Amino acid sequence: MSEELNEELNEAYLSQYQELAKMAGSLAHEIKNPLSVIRMNVDLLTEDLQEDSSPQARRALTKIETVHNQCVRLENLLNDFLRFARLSKLDLRAGDLNEQVERVLDLYEAQAKDKEVEIIRYLDADLPSIQLNSETLQPALINLVKNAFEAMPDGGQLVAQSQTTRNGVALILIDSGCGMDETTAMKMFNAFYTTKDGGSGLGLPTARKIIEAHGGRIDVQSQLGRGTQFTLEFPTPRRIMGDD
Repeated sequence: MSEELNEELNEAYLSQYQELAKMAGSLAHEIKNPLSVIRMNVDLLTEDLQEDSSPQARRALTKIETVHNQCVRLENLLNDFLRFARLSKLDLRAGDLNEQVERVLDLYEAQAKDKEVEIIRYLDADLPSIQLNSETLQPALINLVKNAFEAMPDGGQLVAQSQTTRNGVALILIDSGCGMDETTAMKMFNAFYTTKDGGSGLGLPTARKIIEAHGGRIDVQSQLGRGTQFTLEFPTPRRIMGDD
């Protein structure tokens, strides 16, 4: 196959992919509207039946609660999907990765005390700035920390370490939780793959997409019963801007 033909096929594939992604996003919006109406009316039915103490009303409320919970789950799934689909080129500006990490860890301090999780910070004070978008990077970091806490229901340690690397700047998150088997570790960044009840399977794929939109990459190492390590590596501003 000639290089020219291969380039044409790649362009055609990209165009088709972009069209499908746009259609999927539009479809998700169209589903959200009637779903919101359904949930609103379910809530109104709940209010009407709460004053009725008859056995029939109690049974109806149980069924309505099931419908309500499924509506909420679908709304969360659609919101996760729309966030995933919208990610493309970000407005990146010079910023402090340590500051972003500190903000996220501070959010979890109270939960850490409740869950007996020790948060250990080894953040390099001389870390170079990177190009980042705080509005998208924060949710990605929150997702990773949230996963770490969920892996340590009986307490443990979460280590956050930042350092300069040969290729840029790295953030390493290590938890002492339950870990993952090889199959889960290999599939965890696949869209809609989840091992959690009620999970959308889009949290980690969205986090990876955010990291990649920053010009970075994310790797995972895990072992059952030993914990998990996420390594995020970001290029320096010079590399992101394409300068030599």
